Amino acid sequence: MDTALQERLHLALTAQRRAYEAERMPTYEVRRDRLQRLIAMTQKHGDALAAAMAQDFGHRARQESLLADIFTVESGARHALKRLRRWMKPRRVETPLHFLPARNVLMRQPLGVVGIVSPWNYPYYLAMEPAVAALAAGNRVLIKPSELTPATSELMARIVAEHFQPEEMQVITGDAEVGKAFTELPFDHLFFTGSTPVGRLVAQAAAKNLTPVTLELGGKSPAIVDRSCNVELTASRLAFGKLFNAGQTCVAPDYLLVPKEMVEPLSQKILAEMRRMYPRITGNADYTSVATPRHHARLQGLIKDAADRGARVLRSHDEQPDDRRLVPALLLDVPLEATVMQEEIFGPLLPIVGYDKVDEALAHVNRGDRPLALYWFGQDSAERDRVMRETHAGGVTVNDCIWHLGQEEQPFGGVGASGMGSYHGEWGFRTFSKEKPLFIQSRFAGTNLFQPPYGATFERLLSLLKKVV
Repeated sequence: MDTALQERLHLALTAQRRAYEAERMPTYEVRRDRLQRLIAMTQKHGDALAAAMAQDFGHRARQESLLADIFTVESGARHALKRLRRWMKPRRVETPLHFLPARNVLMRQPLGVVGIVSPWNYPYYLAMEPAVAALAAGNRVLIKPSELTPATSELMARIVAEHFQPEEMQVITGDAEVGKAFTELPFDHLFFTGSTPVGRLVAQAAAKNLTPVTLELGGKSPAIVDRSCNVELTASRLAFGKLFNAGQTCVAPDYLLVPKEMVEPLSQKILAEMRRMYPRITGNADYTSVATPRHHARLQGLIKDAADRGARVLRSHDEQPDDRRLVPALLLDVPLEATVMQEEIFGPLLPIVGYDKVDEALAHVNRGDRPLALYWFGQDSAERDRVMRETHAGGVTVNDCIWHLGQEEQPFGGVGASGMGSYHGEWGFRTFSKEKPLFIQSRFAGTNLFQPPYGATFERLLSLLKKVV
């Protein structure tokens, strides 16, 4: 590894570690000030960040950047500010009868220095949303953003340096080698958002230092359509969920499971909704490009592979854009061995798989890795509850897509191959805190009765305890 790189990372970590050692439990006022500065930074530079993201993507809808990257960070920080004092307060917890009049208290302490590795698809949100939680919990924060969004990453580094001291929060830019070295640092917690294969490497790197990790990964998130659904509403919401950010969303619906007799009519409704939302693809400011040429070529390869295996490709528009905008496509009659049915798509392609009975849909979902998200569309509450009981997923939205991601009072995180750990709201505060149990003994404690030398008194007391606990 490059010596200068090692020194750069070591100095950044050491500076934050020393600052943490000098202030192990930041006050409410200090934490509030940091969150307020993060909000002010986001408000001041929101338009510049949206422009940088558009530059990195080739084109990104300004409104999508303002909603998904800027508003969400500001909203999450305001949510934390309103509840910060309550989150910080030590909590009394129940004390067993036989330990009274002692008491139990749960104290939340900052972990220390938190490392955040963020991806390219929502480059500001996925860097700053975990930073909100880490700062609220009283930690110091180092961020390594994606090298695939260089303009946004460089802008983040500059504006963070304007609003925070480097020992509070710092952004470290660089290529994949920097990212690898970053994950090998002895953080007190490492937070990673990205693909499952890279997540495995991050976990291995962190394990060398016994660094705890939160992994926000992805996977093939299914949408199950029930016969009881409102077809028009379902089509509209699926089209939006799939095409927001051109499908480059970790919780985008990856494929549909649809009753066989509904496949054709629902497909046509979805295509119609895609055309309504985006009357054209070429030159449409509302429609986002695929972020890199490599990802664009990969998606084209998925379409070709599926078509070569006999799938029907239904494109929403009869256009051939000359940039990285990709015409949305539904893929019908796709063989399960096709690559598009094996890998996370991360683009505006939507395979549709027909089923006869709900059991078949459930079996299909449960054969694969546990997804980050699952969607169910229908009005039959008994069927909905059955699907919820018999499947696993990181999170669920019913009768819509992706919006569970924005619920600050709910944990967000994966399960199994789609991730470990969670954040958002108080769940993020807890992720970046050590919940330290305090048992505060009373001067009137009777525990001395259990001290040796043991005898008949001990036996009688133990027998009594067995009856009361």
